[in-house]
Amino acid sequence: PPCGTCVDAAPRCEPQRPQGDGIPKESSPFINSAEMDRGNIYEGKNMALFEEEMDSNPMVSSLLNKLANYTNLTQGVVEHEADEDSKRKEIKAPRMGTFIGVYLPCLQNILGVILFLRLTWIVGTSGVLESFIIVFMCCACTMLTAISMSAIATNGVVPAGGSYYMISRSLGPEFGGAVGLCFYLGTTFAGAMYILGTIEILLAYISPSAAIFKAEDADGETEAMLNNMRVYGTCTVALMAIVVFVGVKYVNKLALVFLSCVILSIFAIYAGVIKTAFDPPDFPICLLGNRTLSRRNFDICAKFIEVNNETMTTKLWSLFCDNPSLNATCDEYFNLNNVTEIQGIPGIASGVLIDNLWSAYTDKGSIIEKKGHPSVTGTEETKVGGLPYVFTDIMTYFTMLVGIYFPSVTGIMAGSNRSGDLRDAQKSIPTGTILAISTTSFIYLSCIVLFGACIEGVILRDKFGEAVNGNLVIGTLAWPSPWVIVIGSFFSTCGAGLQSLTGAPRLLQAIARDGIIPFLQVFGHGKANGEPTWALLLTAFICEIGILIASLDSVAPILSMFFLMCYMFVNLACAVQTLLCTPNWRPRFKYYHWALSFLGMSLCFALMFICSWYYALIAMLIAGCIYKYIEYRGAEKEWGDGIRGLSLNAARYALLRVEHGPPHTKNWRPQVLVLLNLDSEQMVKHPRLLSFTSQLKAGKGLTIVGSVLQGIYLDKYIEAQKAEENIKSLMGVEKTKGFCQIVVSPSFRDGMSHLIQSAGLGGMTHNTVLMAWPQSWKQTDNPFSWKNFVDTVRETTAAQQALLVAKNIDLFPTNQERFSEGNVDVWWIVHDGGMLMLLPFLLRQHKVWRKCKMRIFTVAQMDDNSIQMKKDLQMFLYHLRLNAEVEVVEMFENDISAFTYEKTLMMEQRSQMLKQMQLSKNERERENHRISGLEGTTRGHLVQPPAQSRTNSQVNHPSQVFPNIQPGPPPLQLETIDRKQGQPPLFVFLGKTQLNWRGKGSLCLPSRSSHFKPLFPPSDFYFGAAVLSAAGSKILLKWL
Repeated sequence: PPCGTCVDAAPRCEPQRPQGDGIPKESSPFINSAEMDRGNIYEGKNMALFEEEMDSNPMVSSLLNKLANYTNLTQGVVEHEADEDSKRKEIKAPRMGTFIGVYLPCLQNILGVILFLRLTWIVGTSGVLESFIIVFMCCACTMLTAISMSAIATNGVVPAGGSYYMISRSLGPEFGGAVGLCFYLGTTFAGAMYILGTIEILLAYISPSAAIFKAEDADGETEAMLNNMRVYGTCTVALMAIVVFVGVKYVNKLALVFLSCVILSIFAIYAGVIKTAFDPPDFPICLLGNRTLSRRNFDICAKFIEVNNETMTTKLWSLFCDNPSLNATCDEYFNLNNVTEIQGIPGIASGVLIDNLWSAYTDKGSIIEKKGHPSVTGTEETKVGGLPYVFTDIMTYFTMLVGIYFPSVTGIMAGSNRSGDLRDAQKSIPTGTILAISTTSFIYLSCIVLFGACIEGVILRDKFGEAVNGNLVIGTLAWPSPWVIVIGSFFSTCGAGLQSLTGAPRLLQAIARDGIIPFLQVFGHGKANGEPTWALLLTAFICEIGILIASLDSVAPILSMFFLMCYMFVNLACAVQTLLCTPNWRPRFKYYHWALSFLGMSLCFALMFICSWYYALIAMLIAGCIYKYIEYRGAEKEWGDGIRGLSLNAARYALLRVEHGPPHTKNWRPQVLVLLNLDSEQMVKHPRLLSFTSQLKAGKGLTIVGSVLQGIYLDKYIEAQKAEENIKSLMGVEKTKGFCQIVVSPSFRDGMSHLIQSAGLGGMTHNTVLMAWPQSWKQTDNPFSWKNFVDTVRETTAAQQALLVAKNIDLFPTNQERFSEGNVDVWWIVHDGGMLMLLPFLLRQHKVWRKCKMRIFTVAQMDDNSIQMKKDLQMFLYHLRLNAEVEVVEMFENDISAFTYEKTLMMEQRSQMLKQMQLSKNERERENHRISGLEGTTRGHLVQPPAQSRTNSQVNHPSQVFPNIQPGPPPLQLETIDRKQGQPPLFVFLGKTQLNWRGKGSLCLPSRSSHFKPLFPPSDFYFGAAVLSAAGSKILLKWL
C-alpha cells in the first residue's frame, strides 16, 4: 500500500502491514484515533453476544454451577466487590435464566418473616374468610403491579435502581425522585422489620434465657421484650452494616443457604399438615372455663392431683389462691370453672375449620377465650392482672391486619432489579415474576385454609405461643421437627435483613447520582470500588429508627405505605404510557392493558388508606414535599417521560376546546406579542420592554416575545439560535413567562408581518401587540424606521389587534422598583367598553404599582351636566368593580374634537338604547352592525383632510399624505396631516376598543410630559387616544 504523509519531526514513512483482509485501516478526520486506541483493550477478550451453554458444560453440571453461584443481591453489587480494572478478572457474559435469575430471588424475597411469625395470628384473629380476603387483595395488588412492571421492564433495559429507574424514566424526575425515596425508605424499614423478626425468633423461640431485661410480673413482659429487641436489634444493625461495608461477597456465599431455608420450611409445613390427617401431634392447651392459660409458670393443667391417695394442690392453684391449702381464698372465676385440657392441633380432619371461619377481634389486654366452651362468670368483676391468662398485646381490627400482612407480598422487584444479569431479561422478568407471585399466592392462600383447618383458634390468636410454653405454633405443626421452621425462619429473616441493607444504599446512590435532589449529592460517593459508604451510614441510621420502635406490628404498616405508593406509581406509569401511545412504548410483554394498570393503581391507593389513613397521609405528604423540592430546586432532566407527553396531550385537548369560539368578556385579557429589537450582537436593545410585559401580565395569559433578523435563514440560523438563547435568558431574568419566536426574513417589514400573522397556535393567539417607539423616526437618512413602524401599525389594525407603543421605554421602572405612592391617570375620552380601565388595573396587580392610586379623567363641555356625568362614571366603575377617583374636566367646545364628542355620544346612546329595548343577542348584533355602518360613513366624512394637504404620490416621507380613507367601518385608520408650513407632521390614531374585542384599536405610549394640554390647534382634526407617561413616581394615562 502507498505510504501516507508524515507530519512528525523526523519524516520517515514505514509501509503499513496488511491485516485481516489486507486492506489497511482508514485514516479519516471523522474517526477519533484516541477512541480507536482505546478500543484495543478489548482485543483478546471474549466479546461474544451469545454463546451456547452446552458447548462447555453438560446440563446437570451447568445447573449445579448456577445454584453454586446463586445470588439474591441487586445488580452491580458483586461487581463493586471486584478489584480495580487493572486487576479485575475476566467476567463471563450474563448467563442467568428465568428460574435462577428471577423466580428464586422473588420467591425468597416474598416469603419471609410475616409467614412464619404472624400469619397464624392473622388467621386466628380475622378468621379464615376475612384472612382469605386480606391475602387475596394484597396478592391481586402485587399481581396487577407485576403485569405493569413487566410491560415497563420489557420496554428497555432496567439498570441499577430497579423501580426508581422505571418510574423516573416513565413519569419524570419529580415523580421518580419522590417515589424512589419512598421506596428507599420502605426498603430500609423492611430491613428493620426483618431484623426485629430475627431478634423475636432468637429471644422467644431459640434462646429465651438470652434476654437482658426480665419482667417482674406479667404486666411488664411486653415492655421488657421491646427493650430486649431494641438492644439486640441495635447490635444486629451495627454488625450487619459492618458486614455490608467489609464485603457483601462473603454474605453472597450464603445466599443459597438462605434460599434453602425458605424452601425447606415451606415443604415442612405442608408435610406437617398432611401428617395431622392421621397422626396429629400432642400439643395440649390448658383452659380455665373458656379462658386460655399461659403455661410458662406451671406444668400440670389441674387444680389438684392425687399423690399417695392424698389430694395435693398444684402450682396452678397457688397462682389463683393466696396459699396452697385447700381452704385458701381463691379467685372467684377459678372457683366457679373447671380446668380442662384440649389439643392445640387437632388435625385437618377434626372439623375445627368451622369454628375458625369467623373473626374474633379484641381490644388490647383482653383474655383469649375459646368460643363455645362452657364458662361461668362471677357476680363481681375480679382483677385479672397478674393471673396466668393469655392476653392480647394490641387492639385488633381488619384494616390493621391488612397493614401488618402486606409486607409479606412485597419483593416482586427482585427480578427487574437484576435485568442486566439475565440472559433474556425481556422474557425472564415477566415469566419469573408472575410465576413467583402465583406460587407465593397459592402458598399463602392454602396456608390460611390449612391453618384454620388444623389448629385450634385460641392457639392461632396466641401471638407468642404462651399457651404452649413459648413454642412456635407453625413449628409444632411442621414435620419432621419444629427446629426446621425455627432455624429456617431465623436464617431467612437474617438474610432478608442483610439484603435490605445491601440494596437500599444502592438505590439511594442511584438517586443521588442522577443529580435530581441537590442535598443528596454526597450520598452518591463512596469507596473507590463504588461501594456507597455514606448511603450505607444513612440507611443504618434510618433502620435504627425502626429498631427503636421495636414492635414488628408497628413497623410493618410504615413500610406498607411506602411500598404501596411505589407500586401505585408503577401502575400509573404503565397506564399513562399505554394511553399516550408514545412511539417508544413497545414492550415485549403484550399481556397488559391500561384498565388493569388503572385497577392496580386504584387498589394500591385504597389499600394505603385501608391499612392506616394517617400513615397514608404522612407518606403522601413526604412524597409531595420531595416532589415540590425537586420541581423547584432539582436539576432539570429530560428523560422523555410520560408526564411530558401527558402535558402535550392535555395542551392539545385544551387548544382544540379554546378554538371553538371567541373568549367571553369575563375571560378576556390582553394576550401580548412583544416585538423586540436586537443589536448587532443579538442582544435586546430595550430590556425594560420585558419588564413592562411581566408587570402587565403577572405571569397570566399568553405572552409571545418575538424578533426579526434580516437575512436568509440558511445564513442566519446560528445568529437566530443565539438571539433566541439571549431572549430566553433575559425572559428568565425579568421573570417573563412566555414563549420566544425568532423569524429570519429578507426584509424587516415582512418579518414583522409574519410574526403578527402567524405567532401563536389555534386559540392561543395574541390579541395585542407591544412595541417600542422608533427612536430614529425623525432622521431623514433613515426613512425605513418610521415606514416600518407605520406598516406595523397598519398590519396590526388589519389583523384586528390592539397596539401598545411604549415611548422612552428605558425610563420605565424595573421589576425590583417599588412605588410607595403615585397615581395612574386614565384620560378617558372615547367610550371603549373598559379597555383603558383594564390596563392600569392589571398593572396595579404587580408589586411595582400596587401602592399607586387610579384616577379617571373625562372631558365635558361647559354646558354639560358635569355632576351627573361624574355620578354616571362612578356608577360605571362600581359595576366594573374598580376603585378609582373620578374627575370631569370641562373644556370649551372648540377644544374638543367633533369626532370624539360625536363618537362618545353615539356609543353611549347606543348602549342605553339597546339596554332599554332589551333586544335579543342576534338583534343586538344586527343593530350594532347597522350603527357601526353609520359611524363609518360619518368617520369617512370627518377625517377627510383639506384637499390642498393631500397628495396621491407614493409615501416616502412622513410629510407626504397617506392614501385616502374611503367611507366604511374599518376599525383603525391612520392619517398624516400636514400642519402649517414648517411644523412637523403628527400621527393620528383612530379606532375603537371594547372589552369583548379581539384586538381592535390602539394605545399610544409616547410622551413623558406630566401635564395635560391640547396639542392640536382647533382648526385641525385630531382623535383622542390614551398616553402612558412616566414622571418620577407617577404614571399617567393621558389624552392627545
